[in-house]
Order: sequence, then C-alpha cells, then structure tokens
Amino acid sequence: MPADVPLPASWRIALPHSTAAVPVARALIRTALADIDAPADCDTAELLTAELVANAVEHTRGETPIELVVELWPTGCQVEVHDPDPTPPGDLSRPGPGSEPSPWQEHGRGLLLIRALSAACGHRTTERGKAVWFTLPSRAPQG
Repeated sequence: MPADVPLPASWRIALPHSTAAVPVARALIRTALADIDAPADCDTAELLTAELVANAVEHTRGETPIELVVELWPTGCQVEVHDPDPTPPGDLSRPGPGSEPSPWQEHGRGLLLIRALSAACGHRTTERGKAVWFTLPSRAPQG
C-alpha cells in the first residue's frame, strides 16, 4: 500500500449487557469518528450503533458483554455489534409483508432505520453468538 494511503483502523470494545451500554456506545462512536475526522456521517453512525446495541441488550439474555467492533476505511466504515445469542435478528435485507410497524407502536423501527440509512447491513453467526453489522459510505465532499 502506498505511504500516502492510510491503513484501515479498527477496534473492539466490550460493553455491559445492560441499557447503560447504549449511551456509552453512542459516545464512543461519536468521539471516535469525530476525533479522527472519519469519512462517514457521525450522526447516522451514532444512531444506527445505538439501535444495534439496544437490540442486543433487549433481545438477548445473560451477563455476557456485548462487543462493539468498528472498522474505518478510506471509503467509509463498518460497525458490528456482537451478542451471545445466535438467533438471527429480523430481516435486515428487506421488509417482509406486513412488517411495517404501526404508527402507535413504541418499538419496531430499529431494523427499518438500519435498512434505510446504511449502505449495507446484515448479520453472521460467530463462535459465541452473532454479529449484526452495517456499513456507511464516505460523506460527499463539502463545498
């Protein structure tokens, strides 16, 4: 790789398996992306990260920490949230028939947001459960 092309950066952070993980994850992703002037949209990354962490806390059991894995590339970023439950989340590729949440429901919009605002998203099984991920492209140059 040429010297002027930055290497991708990545990190993995363990978060408590509790609702306290959501604001911590939001702060971590915002600080990390802002501190290095990341190419991806910080606000969208923060929102989608919070959705993934909240889903992991709400839909999995136990005390096993949730892991936040972030990879930054010159072309954007990928965020993964690892949890101990191998059960796949709802459909991240496209909404199924009748899967639109009622306007009166308080829950059920997280996966919709992730599908709508990310460049790509999905899940995969891991040795300890699953990882749910999304990618965001680089921001368009301001000017």
